[in-house]
Amino acid sequence: MSSFRSALVTGGRSGIGAAIVAALEREGTEVLVLDVVDGFDVSDPRAWEQVGPVDLACLNAGVTTGAREIARVGDDAYRRIVGVNIDGVVLGVRRLAQVMDGGAIVVTASLAGLTGTPEDPLYALTKHAVVGFVRSVAPQLAERGIRLNMVNPGFVDTPMLDAVGRAAFEEAGFPLLQPEEVAHAVLLAARDDEVGQAWVVQPGREPLKFRYPGIPGPRVPGKERVAPPRL
Repeated sequence: MSSFRSALVTGGRSGIGAAIVAALEREGTEVLVLDVVDGFDVSDPRAWEQVGPVDLACLNAGVTTGAREIARVGDDAYRRIVGVNIDGVVLGVRRLAQVMDGGAIVVTASLAGLTGTPEDPLYALTKHAVVGFVRSVAPQLAERGIRLNMVNPGFVDTPMLDAVGRAAFEEAGFPLLQPEEVAHAVLLAARDDEVGQAWVVQPGREPLKFRYPGIPGPRVPGKERVAPPRL
């Protein structure tokens, strides 16, 4: 597999992001790290105006609320998770679509974007939005030679797990992913020729593409096979 000459990673100072950076640097890739600890706010459109083209962009920054009870979530926590998890992806993809000529973008989504997550409903909200956005915008980027995919890991052994409740996982003996396993999936997704794919990452499994079930179509006589127009 060919290496990428240049890359950027949001949220690249810890957890999954740091593992992605390390994996790319081992391949000889020059990596730009964009992280809040360095003053880069992924939810700020002005910050993205300074970002230039790369061969690979990994939009990885993400947060949780750590709140199960929706009645107890404050406005600031709500705005923060939407800003980082949704705006950070949309603004990043928009900017990269403006400046990249080919290459790949991989978004760190989550299994929470493919199923219900009662432990943090707002996290599930943001990750479902990311999944729908990636699937919907990938075809138009592909027309310009940009491959857009995502990885959807389960529970990962990172500091973010502390907000969810690390002790409960340890007590249950539930297997956790290591950040390096997710980084491996990111590089697989980055090199995939298909677009709009969700690469599921679970402990003990090789990363695999999620196969979405079909949805029921119209049952109007004579119109069963008529596709909706592309608007």
